Parts: sequence; C-alpha cells; structure tokens
Amino acid sequence: MSKLSSVYLIGSRSRNFNYITKEKNNNFPKWSESKIKKTQTIKKIVGGSRPHFLVWKKPNKLELYQKDKEKRKYQLPKGERINNIYSGHFSYQILTESGKVWSLAERNKQNEVPLLDADQSTLEKIRPVTFFEEKKLFVNSVIMGAFSGYYVCNGDQLYASGSNSEGRLGIGRNGGTEPMPVYVQDKVTKIFSGNYAMNFFFTTSKPDLLYGCGSNIFGELGIGSTGNQKSPAVVQNFKGSEILTERSCVFHSILITKKGQTFSCGFQGTNGHDFQYNIFTLIPQLKEKKAVQLATGSNETLVLTDENELYVWGFNNLKFPTKISLPDFFTNYLDSKDMIQIASGAFTSFLYLDFKNTLLKDLRLLFESKKFCDCEIGTLGNKIPTHKALVECRTKLTIDQIQNKLFGEKSINKEQTLNFLKWIYYDEISEIEKLEQTLNSLKLTFPPSVDNTLERDIAQLYKDDDSKDFKILVKIDDLEENENEDDEANYEEIPVHKFILLARSGLFREMFDNVNEKDNTNKVQDYSQKSIESLEILIKYFYTNSIELTADEDPELIVEELSDAVEYYQLNDQCNFESELLKIKKQFDLN
Repeated sequence: MSKLSSVYLIGSRSRNFNYITKEKNNNFPKWSESKIKKTQTIKKIVGGSRPHFLVWKKPNKLELYQKDKEKRKYQLPKGERINNIYSGHFSYQILTESGKVWSLAERNKQNEVPLLDADQSTLEKIRPVTFFEEKKLFVNSVIMGAFSGYYVCNGDQLYASGSNSEGRLGIGRNGGTEPMPVYVQDKVTKIFSGNYAMNFFFTTSKPDLLYGCGSNIFGELGIGSTGNQKSPAVVQNFKGSEILTERSCVFHSILITKKGQTFSCGFQGTNGHDFQYNIFTLIPQLKEKKAVQLATGSNETLVLTDENELYVWGFNNLKFPTKISLPDFFTNYLDSKDMIQIASGAFTSFLYLDFKNTLLKDLRLLFESKKFCDCEIGTLGNKIPTHKALVECRTKLTIDQIQNKLFGEKSINKEQTLNFLKWIYYDEISEIEKLEQTLNSLKLTFPPSVDNTLERDIAQLYKDDDSKDFKILVKIDDLEENENEDDEANYEEIPVHKFILLARSGLFREMFDNVNEKDNTNKVQDYSQKSIESLEILIKYFYTNSIELTADEDPELIVEELSDAVEYYQLNDQCNFESELLKIKKQFDLN
C-alpha cells in the first residue's frame, strides 16, 4: 500500500519543521512533504505562528507536530467528542459536541484562552476552559485571532477575550481577563477572523448584516473608512447571508460569497489589487473563478476553486493571485469535489486530503424525507415515523421498550422526540438538557460514549442479518438453456436493510419512489450485470465506508466492476469511495 504523505506544507517557515521528509519541486513554490501518511484519516489541520500544528484525526484524539520534538498525542476524557479545532498565535482551542471548550496553550499572557492560571500554560496536556461551564454557557463556535478569542454561546450570544489592542474585541475601550459580551442589536449567526488577524467579523440575522471591528489602518474592515474600530461597524455592500467565509491577515481581509466570488480590501501590497481599498472589492484575476475555500497567514492568501485550482499571493512578494501547481500526489484527486483541503498558520500553509464520510448527511436526508418508515414512536396524535432497525441499533433497545420508557406515564413531548431522533439519525446533539433527560430515561450514557457513534453502530448493523428486511436479487450467470430465467432459483440473494439503500444510493431511492409505500415487496433485482462478489462488497461499503478484500476475491474484477458505481448507483460520497478503490489498486499494483 502507498506510503505517500497526504499533508504538504508551503511557506517561509515550513523548512523549520523537523517532520519534513523531502520537497516537491514545482515551478512555484516548493511544497514540503510531511511524515503524516495518507492512510491516516485527517479531519482538520490548524497551525499557529510557532513551528507546530495540530491534527484532528479521530472523534476524541489529536496529534501535535512540533519542531525538534516527538509527536505529541492527546485524548479527550471519555464521553467527549470533538466538534472543531482552532488555532491562535501560541494556543489551540478544541470545541466538543457537549458545548465545552478545551485548550492547548504554549503561551497565554494576553488571555486569548480564558484560563485562570494564564501564565502556567503548557502543551503537555489538554485542559478544560471552565469559564463557560461556570456561566452556564453552551459554546456553539469559536474563532481565534492574534492574541484574541471569540465565542458564540447559547446559539446567538457573542463573547470575546484576550487583547483589546486596536479595539479588536469589539467591546469598546475596556478589556478584561475573562470573556466579555459583545453587544449587538440582533442574534449573531457566524464569526470570522484569522490566526494573525487584529480584527474580526460576524454576521447577524434580522437585520441581515455583516459587522467588523478592530484594526483598520489600511481600510481592512471594509467599512468605507480607515482608523481602528473599537465597536462593531456594518461592512458596506454585503448581507450576512451572502457570506461563505471571511479571513483576515495583518493588513488586509478576504471575503468569499456563497456564489464563489472573491473580494478583498486593505493594504495594496497584500490585498491582491493594484490599489488600497477601504471597501471589499472584487479581485479581477479571480472574477471568472468560483472560490470554495480560503486560508490566510500573516500576509499570505490561498484560494481554492471548485475545479481544484489553487491561487496564492503574499508569498515572496507575490502581489496578485497566481495559479500554482499542486504536488504530484494530488493529481489523482483533481476531479473529486471537496476532497483537497487547504489550511494555514501564520507563516506556513497546508495542503491535505479529506476522505469525507457522507453517512451522516445521507441519513439526515433520509430522516427529513420520512420515506418508507416501518414504525412510529410517540404519543397518540403526535407519533413520528421512523426506521426500526436504525433506532434499535443505536439504542440497543426494542421499539416497544423505547415506547414504554419515553411515552408511558411521564411522556416526553414531540419536540424532545424530534431532538432524540436527530441524534439517532445523524449524531446531532442539541437542546442538551432535553436530550440528556431523554437518554437518561432510556438508561443510556450521556454524553454518548465515543464508542457509541453513528459510524460504529451502522458498521455493527451490517453483521445483524436477522434485522435485514430486504433482499437484492442477483442473476446467476451459468444458466442452462432449459432453465426459466424468471425462476427465483436462478438468483442469489444479498440481504440488506431497506433504509440503508434509501440513504446511500440515489438509484434505489428512485426505484422505491415508483413503488407504493404500502407495497410489502421486499425484493428487487439488480440489473447492473455485476458479479455477486462485487455487489456484496458494495453493500458492505454502504455500512462501513470501507472496501476490504479477502484472499478469495479477485481485486482486478472488483475494481473493474465497481469503477462506475458512483455514477450508476448515484452515490453521494464520491471522494471516499474512489479513494477506497484507489487503495485497492495500489495494494494489488493494478493500473
């Protein structure tokens, strides 16, 4: 199997990392290859201004790569699962699904991480940030800037902590050692910054606006004027709902709309324009491109388009967006959407692969469609249709047991039931107190254990043949001439859960759309003319997101027959499926 790295670095300090193995010599710039192997799943990378970066791989595990030191490994306490990770100058923050914040801080004198013992920060271990729990604040999202941190709490309340120099916290003239509320007229929806930024931006709803505050010497806030802004000011020409993402550097800011247009403002030496602008202005070189990702360093900007073209500027005095070549390793993935990822620290940027798992998205769509549900839970008049096998595999309880525990003498309401089912179908943890009450009634652990993830439960469900309620019929090739082709004896059967077919394959969804839901038919013929071995591997993939071959299976036949599976069966997770096929090709040295 290939041992190629899936993480490459570029930037003025990339050579400082002792975990570089070699360099890729493209025309510009030189990509340095890390020692992180492609076989290791990477969910996200973040870097700071020091020569180290943090990698999130598993639901509760992280790795820190540092100069001249061994790789550090961290694990969050049992029951905590990572929601996202963020980086500042000298610190990292980890947000878990329980709404708690954790930190790794090399230095924290500016209190960007609100720790009580700010001067005793360390990278030795992950530490909880207890401020938010003590104030009964559920943290929804976090952003870090230069010596500052920003938090959306309880759904729409904005807090800021750290240095208030240049007014970057948006709380007026005063600062403090703990997070302070940022007062705005309406509910905050999203927050944006950059790990070297001395300002930050956020959007609100009703009014639908984009705000900015902080350093504005060169007009980098885009508010139509210069001069530091200590309280939030409205950014001209944009609605908050139009913004895909925004990032800021030292002297300029970049904004990408949901339509993929790229705008910038601020200092002309780094903003990608010929001139200094104090309002966000469309960048001419990217006018015809649809941007989908954005990463920034101190002065550097990287933009990735929907065609996996990478444009950079701010490197080596490069003033305007310039398309650069990707390392050879990535050429196999140029046709895959959302697979190539960019990230950045203050002086080093990263290019890596994200082998996405769309299982949660697939099951979310299934939940919203309510199609072919085979049971209901709830009280009379408020029953919600659901899929029996999925509910039972997630709870390890029967539908009757759930019905008795939740809707007996003390019944939960419809809102709590929906909240419970969102966790069942796609691991969403919202309305914490209500979900905890529901799971406690079922005598289930809260927060759910890292061993009780949707991915693991569905993978285990594959082995449960007794609960499979559907069969795919596959015609046997070696029929004798006198046999009746329509005779079921001429077919082999692959057992499967109907909800898995509905969730994972557009072909089967269309097929079932043409069947009356009251029709009890529990079989369907596969007309793809693929071997039963290939179809069994495909069905197992629907559950496990992995393709593994045994010694008895022909890898060349499997790869050939499944090469068109994404298109034929209309799979959502093209990236992961194709990467699994590529893994088999390399494992068995197939062209």
